[in-house]
Amino acid sequence: MIAKEGFSYVTIAGGLFLIVFFLPKWFFTILFFSLTVLFIIFFRDPERDIPIEDGIAVSGADGKIVEISEEEIDGEKFKKISVFMNIFNVHVNRVPVDGEVVSVVHKPGKFLSADKKESSFVNEQNIITIQSKYGKVIVKQVAGFVARRTVSYLQPGDKVKLGDRLGIIKFSSRVDHYLPISAKINVDLDDVVYAGETIIARFQVGEEF
Repeated sequence: MIAKEGFSYVTIAGGLFLIVFFLPKWFFTILFFSLTVLFIIFFRDPERDIPIEDGIAVSGADGKIVEISEEEIDGEKFKKISVFMNIFNVHVNRVPVDGEVVSVVHKPGKFLSADKKESSFVNEQNIITIQSKYGKVIVKQVAGFVARRTVSYLQPGDKVKLGDRLGIIKFSSRVDHYLPISAKINVDLDDVVYAGETIIARFQVGEEF
């Protein structure tokens, strides 16, 4: 399966490959074939084995954990877990918890390398707030140096399930998870995680906020 945002890229690259294939220009044939393969790899959207378990948050992105910290947003403290996606990772993002989408805000900004901490604050991003039974959860889709567009599939009022598709970021980028301060972190720096599958935090089951 290919994410719908990748159809135009794959179609254009594939069409150019077919045109050049019939011309005696082997360099361009190889080039466009390589681009077609690259776009297919980048926009792949594999199914995932979603954990069937209560009291967990899963990663919203494939990639490597580059930051674990605490951060305050609008006077409320959160535990922050950041995942950096390189160009070869799956870039379809997934919902980390069950809940209801409260808001989806697009924030224009810069395009610093997404592995840098300051990219969380100054780069182009979508800020998605979800109200879960464990408390407020915020997911930031952060564009990177190569990535120039963040895409969210969600709208305020949507009911979402852990592991649902959330959106996509085109090319290398970052996803920041902001979890209730009571969450118990289940990952370490430099861990490799998978969207919708890797448990990044646990909550006390039955806890009310």
